[in-house]
Amino acid sequence: METGSPGETGIPGAGLVWRGLQPALMQVRRLLVAVWMTGLAVATGLLLGLLVGPAWAAFALVPLAVAVWCRWLIGRNWRSWRYAERADDLLISRGVLWREETVVPYGRMQLVEVTSGPLERRFGLATVQLHTAAAASDATIPGLDPAEAERLRDRLTELGEARSAGL
Repeated sequence: METGSPGETGIPGAGLVWRGLQPALMQVRRLLVAVWMTGLAVATGLLLGLLVGPAWAAFALVPLAVAVWCRWLIGRNWRSWRYAERADDLLISRGVLWREETVVPYGRMQLVEVTSGPLERRFGLATVQLHTAAAASDATIPGLDPAEAERLRDRLTELGEARSAGL
């Protein structure tokens, strides 16, 4: 996707090839927010309109305003996700307000999973989960193309076996 520099990420290693997530992930998340917030708006409008009075039904606009705000936030969050493969580890970078960069050494990986729920499959997406010895260091990369997720799984498994830390 793009090439980072050490000053940009704070992690040494100029010339990294950063890969982003599929745009379909934004569509899935926006669809989920729209469905949930529309249902909440209808329920709020009906309940307040019937129980308190018709004027109170205007509060049903609050969930719709939240949905519009979430649509913008989802786009920003999607753009913040990226990952890069280095010789000895995998870098995962995400976050808008609080930037988080995870480094997962290949030799510490114990399990690499590729999952895809019904909605993800419908939109052609998959998620790669990396499990290490320390539960706190597990990492996830959502919104990948299934072929890329399988390629990444195979590559990480191969590199993990080659660099096994003997756990």
